[in-house]
Amino acid sequence: DRNYRLTHLYAQYLERFPDAITPEAIRILTEEGGLTPEEALVGLLSELFGLNFEDKEDRILIRDYLTPSVRLLDAEKYRNDPYYKTVKIENTVDGSWELKREAYLPYRGVIAGDIELYDGGREVPPLGFFTEKFEFPAVLEDGNEWMTLTPVDLDTCTQAIEEARGKVVTFGLGLGYYAFMCSEKEEVSSVTVVEKSENVIRLFKKHILPQFPHGEKIRIIEADAFEYAERIMPDEGFDLAFVDTWRDASDGAPMYKRMKPLEKLSPRTRFLYWIEGFIRSRLRAFKFERLLSSVKENTDGAPSSFKEFLEKLENIP
Repeated sequence: DRNYRLTHLYAQYLERFPDAITPEAIRILTEEGGLTPEEALVGLLSELFGLNFEDKEDRILIRDYLTPSVRLLDAEKYRNDPYYKTVKIENTVDGSWELKREAYLPYRGVIAGDIELYDGGREVPPLGFFTEKFEFPAVLEDGNEWMTLTPVDLDTCTQAIEEARGKVVTFGLGLGYYAFMCSEKEEVSSVTVVEKSENVIRLFKKHILPQFPHGEKIRIIEADAFEYAERIMPDEGFDLAFVDTWRDASDGAPMYKRMKPLEKLSPRTRFLYWIEGFIRSRLRAFKFERLLSSVKENTDGAPSSFKEFLEKLENIP
């Protein structure tokens, strides 16, 4: 219930009023109230969410969820990212497509990494705040945001970049961040990108790939990810595969479940998945409802203890 409650509060906040917290409000609470910026953010979020510290459940949500979730983001860290420093995406119109710079205002709430899982099934999505305006590249199609490269995109690729070596394949091109970062590594010999959209490939080759210092390592294949993984990939001998074909956990969960069984066709390949924590969280939510029903109905195989319940809950293929 607490996981669901926090997810609902964050979804409403990020969709409806992510700019509600202002630098002036933080200044007053830190300079005049003696709070740290993080404490100020937790207090303001608690107020926005209508939480009352006198209420036991609200107090638990503030202490065990909001407090470990909130963090300040270092803008300079991201500006010094090799991709951000090398690839310059300025305002460009190409037919129905537009490449441009967008920005987060100071103290605008943003998801700042993959979901974090704690003992007892507690799930905490990290919520980050820049203390200054932060710009990032975006692609629009017919005026609608189609793709962005935000700090969360950088942070959620870290493990897959660190583990990249030898022959790498990535499903989903985006703005080429993962391909760029892998191509910069000496231990990576090649990066194969599987992308279904002809337009995305064209835009990338025209405006972005020429800026890559090691673009010769990158091979782009126009194909469906699942067909490629099933029919072609087993003969390619990749060392690592990074799957990033979804926008969020909602559309990612069914694709994740579809790709996982295909791993056995390429047994020597290490598979990693973008925002896997969020996806598994969504799958856990579905499984939670099934397990809870089995307990209430006392069906065969129902968990007999909370420990067994958690073990079964985490056992997601």
